[in-house]
Amino acid sequence: MSKKTKKEESQAEERKEPEIKLFGKWSYEDIEIRDPGLRRYICLKPVYLPHTGGRHAKKRFGKAEVPIVERLINKLMRPGKNTGKKHLAYNIVKRAFDIIYLRTGENPLQVLVRAIENAAPREETTRIAYGGIVYHVAVDVSPQRRVDLALRFITEGARQAAFSNPKSIEECLAEEIILAAKNDPRSYAIRQKDEIERIALASR
Repeated sequence: MSKKTKKEESQAEERKEPEIKLFGKWSYEDIEIRDPGLRRYICLKPVYLPHTGGRHAKKRFGKAEVPIVERLINKLMRPGKNTGKKHLAYNIVKRAFDIIYLRTGENPLQVLVRAIENAAPREETTRIAYGGIVYHVAVDVSPQRRVDLALRFITEGARQAAFSNPKSIEECLAEEIILAAKNDPRSYAIRQKDEIERIALASR
């Protein structure tokens, strides 16, 4: 077989599909999920635009297939100021990722994954009624709920920090994600997780 000429090699390289990057900037390659329990529920499927249009809504565990950045965007659309304004929430996350990169020099996707792993509670309490008396019993948290709670705490922390504050919501979200990724107790998400686990430990 004859070897390929340089011209043929360059044509083959041109035909190669370009790498899919989030917002056209952030690579999905080499993103590490350290927590084995959360691997199935943090979706890092490469997409240019994290907007699936609610195709998962009627499917059980369908949200596990929604890109994790889109789930963060959806969590920002809480009742109140941002209800239904997905494009606004999309721009908030996009700008927050730029701020994360400027402050840490790391891929914001990796920082977000680490923040979710750190902010996800492993144990919480549930109410059990037994003979007319209600007991609070410690239970393990399912991986799906761990991701849900982590995303909720991160967005809640950003919203509270931005309220009556000259800081923009983008800066507050970026700061919350960075602090949670470092497991810093100044992070609202980390404080909430520690509080839930402390109550569960007392209810064992």
